[in-house]
Amino acid sequence: MNIQYNKSLLAYNTFHIDETASEFTIVKDEHQLFEVLRYAHEQQQEIKIMGGGSNILLTQKADCLIVLNQLKGIVTAEETDTFTDIQFMSGENWHQCVRYCVEKNLGGIENLSLIPGSIGAAPIQNIGAYGAELKDVFVSLTAIHTKTLQKHQFNGTQCAFGYRDSIFKHAEHRHYFIVSVTLRLQKKPAFNTDYGDIQQVLKEDFNDQRSLQHISDAVIKIRRSKLPDPEVTGNAGSFFKNPVVAEAHARQLRQLFSEMPSYPVDNGVKIPAAWLIEQCGWKGYQAGNFGVHSRQPLVLVNYADAKGADILELSNKIITSVQQRFNILLEREVNIW
Repeated sequence: MNIQYNKSLLAYNTFHIDETASEFTIVKDEHQLFEVLRYAHEQQQEIKIMGGGSNILLTQKADCLIVLNQLKGIVTAEETDTFTDIQFMSGENWHQCVRYCVEKNLGGIENLSLIPGSIGAAPIQNIGAYGAELKDVFVSLTAIHTKTLQKHQFNGTQCAFGYRDSIFKHAEHRHYFIVSVTLRLQKKPAFNTDYGDIQQVLKEDFNDQRSLQHISDAVIKIRRSKLPDPEVTGNAGSFFKNPVVAEAHARQLRQLFSEMPSYPVDNGVKIPAAWLIEQCGWKGYQAGNFGVHSRQPLVLVNYADAKGADILELSNKIITSVQQRFNILLEREVNIW
């Protein structure tokens, strides 16, 4: 076990925030993981887990043990005539796993192409995009409780998936280190092309041909056209969740804002957070070396050497302005450390 002290986290978060961790280590297999967890227990040291660092805003020194997850491996868990269950170790890159499935003509996650981060973070967030969510293909995950060191398996029901939510974002379940995730991919998939601009890109770029590769490439093109590349401009993707309000509230807002987009969902009406933020004048806002992206107001950006605390304060101002104008409380999608 190699513990590094006062380690810069600049290279490990896509917001490019230069904060440090009092202790830092990397785990590449389960043996190392158990060793680190036992050490933390003995030292009574808090643990925080990093994967791709794509859903984190660092606002201060991490006075804890940061564990960088680099558990790697992809194996077939089960196969039938219609589907293949694949077990991914949690340190695998999400997009590379999508491409792995597409290349094998296994469908179900092609619409989730180019989402940053690791496989292990995907069920925590129940990631979703372009009409697809992780829960649609989820079979199970294996996780280790960081305090008891007990290994547990969770199925979809036990994960309690919701909109960008799961049981692992709440209370005691935050203490689980996800080791592996098993997904069920279809050998004869039904293509999901009705959401967003996918059909238009398929028509313009691929002569309206349909395949997993075409859909994945279309999603990649759309995402790159709308979202800043974190390799170039520091960001963590969508900073806020799309709020869901009661139908009565949505009806009142439509009377005041007839052009407001809205979408019925199971528990109410979803209103795009990007639209709300833009109506409050934040789109393209810049304060020195940080601000709101000019093409996608859901994305807060670090242009150069910004402090996480400044970006957090900007998000507070956005939340306040949206609440004052629309009586809607935006919820951050990004984890604040």
